[in-house]
Amino acid sequence: MPSLRRPRHPEGRMSLADHFRELRNRAFIAALAVLVCAVLGWIYYQDLFDVILRPLLEVRDERGDALVNINFGGSITQPFSVRLTVSIFVGVVLASPVWIWQIWGFLLPGLRPREKRIALAYFLVSVPLFFAGCALAAWALPQTVAVLLSFTPTGAANLQDAMVYLHFILYFIVAFGIAFLLPVIMVGLNSLRVLPVRIMIKGWRIALVGILIFAALVTPDPSAWTMIALSIPMFALYWCAVAVSALLERRRRKRDPDWLATPDDQASAL
Repeated sequence: MPSLRRPRHPEGRMSLADHFRELRNRAFIAALAVLVCAVLGWIYYQDLFDVILRPLLEVRDERGDALVNINFGGSITQPFSVRLTVSIFVGVVLASPVWIWQIWGFLLPGLRPREKRIALAYFLVSVPLFFAGCALAAWALPQTVAVLLSFTPTGAANLQDAMVYLHFILYFIVAFGIAFLLPVIMVGLNSLRVLPVRIMIKGWRIALVGILIFAALVTPDPSAWTMIALSIPMFALYWCAVAVSALLERRRRKRDPDWLATPDDQASAL
């Protein structure tokens, strides 16, 4: 019986229609993985919501101010919306190995065998980095919430809208996770000889401005504190990526002939 699956080109070449079909299939797999993992978030919603609410309650207990609390009074459907949002967030985080792999997998057909091995190695690094970013955000959340609420005048009510507070917490965590993928992207581009180390070092000021703009766009709160909290580890990871890329370039110089290691904008020995 003939296979219904369209055979792949031996060199990984695909038509535009095949690229769209591949993108559709991988997006469906990623969405299905998020949906399946979101079921766990729905089941353990109460425990998760207690953890999310803890930074706010810690500030309330420290200040001894009962006027700091959460408010579900936005609409009658808001409790359901909050539970659904928490469930989807859990799905996105737990299914991150699947959707990160789908991103890499979409790029693999156009790579050479050696580049495919490099891409697989970067995938194995991307997942721990994403979780590390989420963990750092969870660790920084109590301090962030405390600093932001410290500007509330004594005796004034600070009843946080449940959905607004939830979006702040969840987007803060996901933004850190995505930001921690920056060094993987940089080292990957360097391995493909698209982004040399000398360009990274020379353009660190531009990179810093770009990081600040990225942090300002993805952090859910307009205050400078959350932007700085995300920018500092991102800038540190930038230099970590520079160091790793420098080591890889040194290895390539020892392995490859001098004329292959010469940058495109410089004259080779030939």
